[in-house]
Parts: sequence; C-alpha cells; structure tokens
Amino acid sequence: MLDRRTFLYGTGLTAGAVMLGACSSGEGEQTAQPKAGKSAASSGKGSERKPLSPPKKLTEAPMLADQVKAGKLPELAKRVPSSPYVVPHKWLEPAKYGGNLNILVPETNDLQILEYMYGHSLLRFLNDALDIGPGLVENFESNEDASEWTLHFRKGLHWSDGQPWTTADIMFWWEDMVLNTEHTEVPPDEAKSGKGTVMKMTAPDENTLVLTYDAAAPLTPMRLAGYVNRGNGSTWMEPKHYLKQYHPRYNKSVAKNWASADGEFEKKRNQVQTPGCPVMTGWVLKSYKEGRQAVWERNPYYWVVDREGRQLPNVDQITFRANKDVEVGKLQIQQGKVDYVHGPFTGLTLGDVSGFKQTQKRSGMDTFFWDSGTGTGSMFFFNYDYEDPKMRALVRKPKFRQALSYAYKREDARKQIYFNTGELSTGTMSPKAKEYQSGAEGQKIYKQWRDSYVKYDPAKAKALLDELGVKDTNGDGKREMPDGSPLAIRLDFPADTGDEHQQKNNLLKRDWEAVGLTVKLNPVAPEGYGDQWANGRLASQCAWEVSSGPDHLAQVAWMVPVESSRWAPLEGQMYNLRGTPAEKEQLDVDPFKRTPPRMAPEKGGPIERLWKLYDQAKLEPDEIKRRQIAFQMVKIHIDEGPFFMGTIANTPAVMLTHKDLRNVPRKENLAQGGFVNPWQHPTPAVYDPETYFWQNPDKHTT
Repeated sequence: MLDRRTFLYGTGLTAGAVMLGACSSGEGEQTAQPKAGKSAASSGKGSERKPLSPPKKLTEAPMLADQVKAGKLPELAKRVPSSPYVVPHKWLEPAKYGGNLNILVPETNDLQILEYMYGHSLLRFLNDALDIGPGLVENFESNEDASEWTLHFRKGLHWSDGQPWTTADIMFWWEDMVLNTEHTEVPPDEAKSGKGTVMKMTAPDENTLVLTYDAAAPLTPMRLAGYVNRGNGSTWMEPKHYLKQYHPRYNKSVAKNWASADGEFEKKRNQVQTPGCPVMTGWVLKSYKEGRQAVWERNPYYWVVDREGRQLPNVDQITFRANKDVEVGKLQIQQGKVDYVHGPFTGLTLGDVSGFKQTQKRSGMDTFFWDSGTGTGSMFFFNYDYEDPKMRALVRKPKFRQALSYAYKREDARKQIYFNTGELSTGTMSPKAKEYQSGAEGQKIYKQWRDSYVKYDPAKAKALLDELGVKDTNGDGKREMPDGSPLAIRLDFPADTGDEHQQKNNLLKRDWEAVGLTVKLNPVAPEGYGDQWANGRLASQCAWEVSSGPDHLAQVAWMVPVESSRWAPLEGQMYNLRGTPAEKEQLDVDPFKRTPPRMAPEKGGPIERLWKLYDQAKLEPDEIKRRQIAFQMVKIHIDEGPFFMGTIANTPAVMLTHKDLRNVPRKENLAQGGFVNPWQHPTPAVYDPETYFWQNPDKHTT
C-alpha cells in the first residue's frame, strides 16, 4: 500500500500478552459537566503501556441520557461491554460533551474519513507504534512457535444499531466473503503464515477466535493493529444480521450481481455512503449529500470510555464537508469555516504555515506540527525492471545509482521545500521504526543507511560515471551510454503531482545535468499510471515518499520486492505468484509479455537474497532474531543501493485545530513526537479523536 500522505509493540508473543482488569461497569447516569481546563494530564506524554481497568461508574452524553429516559435506548450498562476499552493516553484532560466538528475531505465518500476512527481495530497501536494494546480483542495468546493465535473478544459488544457483535460477524466476513469465490475480498497478510499459505479460522464461541497456521506467523499482532479495518485495511468483520439478507447463501432471491460494486450487498455494506450501516466506530453516518457533506453522529453503543468513565465520543457529531480544491480549502480554513485539519489529507505543506499564522485571529485556528516519520521526504527511484534492456542494465548497477545520489544537492531541497527542517537522508524506512528504537545498534544501522550516499559530492559522482563508461564520447557536452548511444534519464511522475515533488524534480534535473547527464521531465496521465509501471513501461517514479513502519517486516514492500508498485515491479509480481501454478508457466515467453508481466531475480543478486532473508524472518518467532535479519536486509540496501533515493527524513506534518478544541495532542505529548505518514499507523485514529472535546460546546453546534 502507498505510504500515506503522498497525495499510504512490545506485546509478547506468548500467553498473557494483554489482560484487562475485571471491573464491572455501573449503571449509566448523566453527571454535571466537569470544568475543563489545563491539568497535569494535559501535559502528559505518551500512553500507558498496560491496559487500564474500567472505572466503576460510567457516564454518558446528555443526548443519549435523554433517549434512555424516553425509552428509546437501553441504559448505558447494557450498551457497552462489561469490560470496555479505556483510552490510555496521558495527555487527556477531563472533558465535556457536545458540539459539532467541521472537517474538510475531497469527497463525501472518501476513505480518509475512516482514518479518524479506529473502532473496528482488533488490536491498537500505542506510543507511536512502540507498543500494541487491546482493542475489540481484550486479550490474546499464542502457542510456543506462534503458529496458533487465540483471540478473546470483549463480552457485551454491540453494533451501532444495538444488535450484539460476536465472532459470527468475523466468520461471516471470512466464510461468505473471503472464501467465497464470487466475492472480491481476499485473505489479508495477517491471514497467511510465514510460508504464505492461508490460515484456518474457527470460532469456538461468540467471544473467541482461533487462527491456525501451517507455520509460524509471528507478525500477527503487528498486522492486526495496523491500518483501519473496514477502511484502508482489511475488512475483518461485517454485520451479519444486517447483510445476510443481501447474500445468496442466506437469501436465494438476491441478484446475480450481488458482489459487484453496484450490487446491493456492496452498496449496503458501504458505511461511508449508506446512513445507518452498522459500525463499531465512535460515530455512525447519519446523513449523506453526495458531493456536499456527510454528517456522522455519536454511536450510542461505542465500546470505549475514558479513565473518568465517560463513554466516548465527546463531540456529538462530525460534519465532513467536500472540497477538492486545495486553494479553496486553504481559504475556508482562513475564514474560520473549518475546526480541525489533518494537513497531509488536505494537501497542506510547510509553505502554507505563514499564511495560516497571519489569519489565525480571524480563523481561530492554532497551527502546530507532528513528526511525519518519513524516511525520504519526496523521493526518486528507477524502475529496476524497465523494459529497455540497455537502460535496465545501467540502472541495476549500484555505482550508477550511487553517482546520482552524490550528485543531488539535498541541502537546497531542505531549504526551499522543507524550510530547513528534518534531516538529510539517502533514503530509508521510517526513522520511527521499532528496529531503530531498539538501542545503540539500531541507531547505528539507521545512521549508516541514512548517511550512506547522502553527501553532495559532484566530483565523486562524475568519477563513478566515468568508471562505468558513462562519458561524453561525441563531444556534445552530454554523457552517453557505455556503448556510445544516447542516454537520457526520464523523470516520470503523475501529471497531478503536488508542488513538493515537482520542486524536487526540478532540483534533480538541475543537479544531474550539472554532472553531464541529460534529464527529461515527463508528466504522465494519472489514469493507468500504475499499470504502466507494473508492466515496466515507465522508467522512474519521483512523486512518492517512504514512511513504512512501525516494523520493517510487517510492511516490507520497500525493503523487499513482493508486489508490483515499488522499485522492482516484475520481480515483485513473481514473488506474488511463488508457490502457485503460474510460477512455472510462460517461462518461454518474454517476461514483459507474460500475463501478468513478471521475471525472476538474478541468481545471487540483491533481490534473491532479500527474498531469502524475508522468507526466513516470516518464520522466526523470536523478535530479537527477526530484528537481526532485518538488519541484514538493511545492509544489502546500504552496500548495493540506493534502490530508492530520499531527500529529507522526518519532516514536520502540518496540523491545525480550533483554539477551543481540546485533547488534540501536540508533538511534546506523543511518545515519538508523532508518526503521521504511514497508512499502517493510522493517524489521527491512533490518537483517538473520540476524546477531542469543545471547551465551549454550545458555541460549536453547526
């Protein structure tokens, strides 16, 4: 999956990994609103690593208390689990209920809406992914070799329509969607063993799920915590009581197109467009006006509370307003029409900050920053499997790629694009990754990779090119191929690429031409870009960034070619087909004409060695040994890279919030200063926007 905002632990592996205290909740009651303000908790840093025991007394929002009195809702104690999840963040203040939150999105049905809600999570990332905490799963354990995982879900969970949530809702997803050949849902990574084979799933009872693999699957907890389920991550559950009427197994009269995008089943399960579709998130879609706005209101059955026992969320509703135009969005922010802005979702950059600061009196918005966690900033990489054989042979030479890295004056990009923030980087996985937080060895490995080819040294770049025979052989002032034929580096990028990437591309062109190379900027129509890349028709990609974390092996695609969108697409596609009949088919056909296009890696080459290390790591239950394998993979990138080239690591991510909105953490509250960019670490969902609240809710009702 793309690293997020390109526009993408600590828990043991054996028994007793996560346990919540056995405290029963009291009856629901409405209490006086607390006086919120600065408190010791509001300056707290990070989140509790051990689960918090549920408070003995729970309270609810006034609008829900009124419905209970009117007989429209059961009392709170019957709506939440016997052991609800207690949000463990140390920065939280005592809150107030009420109000509306206005947020901009590109479309009313944009999946980024779900990035504000972590409610379908089985497990949750905490402390910027240094820890894994409980979610819908209250506790879990594995056998000794991590080939069987048992998940124990909270008792008394309910969907937003009040119907009980049980493991039958997961089995419905698994048996009637994933294993149903008519449906497009496929087994996610967490459903496969280290050998790549699909697990067996069973549900002994309504609250227990057993995942059985044919080999070790030690990355299971990390993968279960990642992404947003029923959003940008795998589905993992659907409301069986609601959807079975649209499924042919339970209703023989459904239309044949039930599983297609325009079929009734798919329409009804679309929680972003279908008001009332049952969810487990803090808010549920109330009304939907396509292209204008979508209103989400509080879920009366949300299973999460704060440490004071207040059922979340605090804000009554969120209004997501559609706006595609970045400049119009900036104007709306400056006019005070927006309450909360997750900058990377809105296309904001550091260059916009001064304008927001100048208008903050009118807008009421505070500007602040979280760390992005990027390992590259705006990046560049060649297509290692490019269809032109001469160019492919050249870009596969480490010295050629190293020469281009030495020729790149990153300091200029740091000044012009990133306002002297972040750190110069050859290009790495995220500096926030667990491997680099494991002590002195991890930091040493990270710095070696970061600094490997980062120095601006055009003389060295020229010497390396000369050594490869990439010289000016015809006297025209431009370097040719080793055989004397013309050489042009083509910078391919989607035509709708943002300013950050285009500025960087212009610097690459300037710097590489300064060492005698011919460079051509080539905007490509976004439609079909991915297919052209996967087929080897595009030479390079220079409009992405790498933030993969929190664990190199849980999201490994930048480290190891295992799919077709990164730096070695045809070899990645071959990895995908290993162990299937297709692996041995069409071997006498040109790799670029196979269906799908695919090729085997060079014998003994870096990709074959990376594959072997990854295969070994997936079966290794010992975390320390897995980390050492990851370091071996990094060493290949250091010695034979860069396979992808970075600019600036860990640049700030722009955030804005209304001055009256509280419990939005600042950088100093977060364990690693924030970890925004990777989709796998779903931000802001991991910081629980359900805890945000208005200091004066009566002033924010529309």
